[in-house]
Amino acid sequence: MMTGTLRRLVPDLIGYARPIHRLVPDLTGYARPLRWIAWWSAVEALPALASGILVAQALDRGFLVGRPMAGSAWLALFGAAMLLKAAATRAVTPYVADLVERIRDAIMRSVVGATLDRVAAGVDRPDQAGVARLTQQVETVRTLLSVLLRSARQTVTGLLAALGGLATLAPGALLVILPPVVASMLLTVPLLRRVARRQRELMRAEERTAGHVGDLFGATRDITACGAQARADRDAAAVIDRQAALSRALAGLDAVRPALAMLGGQLPLVFLLIGTPTLLRNGMTAGAVAGAVTYVSTTLEPALRAGLETVASWGTRLAAVLGRLSDLVTHAPVRPGAPADHRADGTAIELAGVGYAYAPGAEPVIDGLRLSVPEGGHLAIVGPSGAGKSTLADLLTGVCSPGTGHVLLGGVPVADLPRGVIVLVSQDAYVFAGTVRENLTCLAPAVDEARLWEAAGVTGLAAVVHRLGGLDAELGAGGSPLSAGEKQLVELTRAYLAPAPVVILDEATAHLDPVAEARVEAAFRARPGTLIVIAHRISSARRADRILVLGRPGPDLGTHDELLAGCDMYQSLVGHWTTSA
Repeated sequence: MMTGTLRRLVPDLIGYARPIHRLVPDLTGYARPLRWIAWWSAVEALPALASGILVAQALDRGFLVGRPMAGSAWLALFGAAMLLKAAATRAVTPYVADLVERIRDAIMRSVVGATLDRVAAGVDRPDQAGVARLTQQVETVRTLLSVLLRSARQTVTGLLAALGGLATLAPGALLVILPPVVASMLLTVPLLRRVARRQRELMRAEERTAGHVGDLFGATRDITACGAQARADRDAAAVIDRQAALSRALAGLDAVRPALAMLGGQLPLVFLLIGTPTLLRNGMTAGAVAGAVTYVSTTLEPALRAGLETVASWGTRLAAVLGRLSDLVTHAPVRPGAPADHRADGTAIELAGVGYAYAPGAEPVIDGLRLSVPEGGHLAIVGPSGAGKSTLADLLTGVCSPGTGHVLLGGVPVADLPRGVIVLVSQDAYVFAGTVRENLTCLAPAVDEARLWEAAGVTGLAAVVHRLGGLDAELGAGGSPLSAGEKQLVELTRAYLAPAPVVILDEATAHLDPVAEARVEAAFRARPGTLIVIAHRISSARRADRILVLGRPGPDLGTHDELLAGCDMYQSLVGHWTTSA
């Protein structure tokens, strides 16, 4: 039985480790916190290792031989050892937190990248609820991993300390203690396998329930109109009942854990007490028996109980969540870069007969558009609200695929280009929690400090950085305490520093005043590469080499003077901008 159980245990451990390797492929940066965790865990185990020996000495060399002061001294050492354990526990906590946060960040990067790849490849649709579920699952990994590391570490060190102390103090007691401990561990293996399987099934059921209920809420009006409430109720009840049945089955397996904990923790103590007369007749001292009882009751039993509780509950749930996230990363489509012999030849942009509609059968928002932007060109795109300006930006970046025609950059379809060739800066600036430097260098991590200050100077961000306290000043979630315009300056400077040869500004200066906007556009105009600006001011349009007007009766292309003389739509827009100003 033991051989077969151990044979099954190895594949199980490999199976649990595989998702971690997929989600965190590079473990080289984790050596430092792991070393400190191992060191402080060893220090934390020393008091447990010494506890039984100190109790035995207090009895055999103190209280039982009429020397209470000596016995008290040994107990004082026991108390000092407990203080050492508390100090070690406090010292190891920051390193556990550091390790957990590093792993959490790595998993988040893998999951976010895989999710974006699936959406970009059309495998999944953009789904805010789905993103929220994934984010929640990553945070669940963070919480479970933290709990598991704290408890499992103490369980392992406690078991080793108890068994090591018993082998030193009372090796004969091991013959009484080990059989129920080993039996408890061997019976735990098949239980863990079944609990892990139920956890995975329950997680999939929870996702199905959330998705089904979300679909029902989205279709409430249609369900009511068709009189299908009863059927919708039955379908929802079936999904919910399935999840409830799995929850009950998992709860039934959880009920087995106390029995196994009693077998491995309480039964050895019972056997030890029953066998005490035999142990004393065979030369074991009363102090050694008391020390053995100390090891079992204060170290071995709590370690087994906590370990079983942690692994069977938190550990199997963690394995289920990691497996779910690992499947997402493993099955994410790979967006290949352009082959070596099909690399973009320059940055000239060509649109030939491009059409796009939001749904099959819907009226195209862009229809038969033809456009050429030369390498290094500066194009402004204008038009009324709903004319398709942002949609065109999505087509130019490959976020959306045209229904008809093609969009080429340097002769290569933009969907086939490697990442980093085109940067799109939208009106809603994204600034994440971190330093100013981290926000500016996320697209160009190798940029040095001199280049950062140079870029901040030409875009107008330098004064903001100085006010905040420098490049290493911390920004809060959402870019706090920056204003909307300052957030746009951060994102614009980030795009300016990026190596991308094509930059598209989709009303990216909407929160800047005209002077600041002119400064930013001048910086991008002087920057090598192609610049496309979706303009919301006449001054921005006039600075471009050419202007594309979207709207009815059709697109028009020309310079400011040409369009002012011959395009009614442009004349109307200029009049509106002038009046608004």
